[in-house]
Amino acid sequence: MSNLRERMLHDMQLHGYANRTQEVYLWSVKKLQQHFQLSPDQISEDQLREYFIYRKNISQWAPGTMRIAYAGIKFFYTFTLKRDWTILKLIRAKNEKRLPTVLSIHEVRSILEAIKSPACRTCLILIYSCGLRLNEALTLQVSDVDGQRKLIHVRLGKGGKDRYVPLPDSTLEVLRDYYKTHRNKKYLFPTAGQSGKKRPTSRTCMAPQSVQGALKATTKDLPTITKKVTPHTFRHSYATHLLEAGVNIRLVQEYLGHSSLASTMVYAHITKVGHHDACGKINRLIKGVVK
Repeated sequence: MSNLRERMLHDMQLHGYANRTQEVYLWSVKKLQQHFQLSPDQISEDQLREYFIYRKNISQWAPGTMRIAYAGIKFFYTFTLKRDWTILKLIRAKNEKRLPTVLSIHEVRSILEAIKSPACRTCLILIYSCGLRLNEALTLQVSDVDGQRKLIHVRLGKGGKDRYVPLPDSTLEVLRDYYKTHRNKKYLFPTAGQSGKKRPTSRTCMAPQSVQGALKATTKDLPTITKKVTPHTFRHSYATHLLEAGVNIRLVQEYLGHSSLASTMVYAHITKVGHHDACGKINRLIKGVVK
């Protein structure tokens, strides 16, 4: 598989896919290989059909996971192996439109106060304060923080786009305090190493699993938090809270790095301000009819 993996990786690079996309596509082919215990170039079209049915009906993978499996495997057989199979034209993943989980301001504060790791706490504060994706926060470089202009320069976000987002004063102070603990010349969140002494000279940034694991452990021990919380939940909460505060939705779209306003509009469906206003109008309307 090593040669095929390299070929697929090169094909994805030539297609301009982001690193994260490359990782999940390679994962999808690896799961296929493990299922049959065969090199993927030895798997037949009927076996591939069987595999997708198994994952859908027996494993009951979520639609999002199925989309990754379909996309990655389809890319591999279409572009790397150049197979013209009917099954590759048939596969479709159900597109669910679920509203994101959003935390209240009190819940955000409770979680941040409970996280013990300074690095993970600082990273989540940054995600919530600036609406960043986890990878955008972790790969942030010291030079990307403009303390004078109070801006964060997000480089090569989703879709390979740069953007600037406002940096709140309180968050800037948190970042400065955390930076003093390592003073790495490149990364704001450098790899700590087993002893923690590697941070000042580390040439790599902290792994996403560190933040995800710390957050999961923290919320598990907080009886007041019943929602499923991930680092991305803080980004959802940022967008929702901005809209509730009256920030123009076009600006929220810009800060989040959304190409389409439709992606940002989902937060308009869960803001309390518009909902409460609508409920008041509905009550007044129905009161005049139902007595």
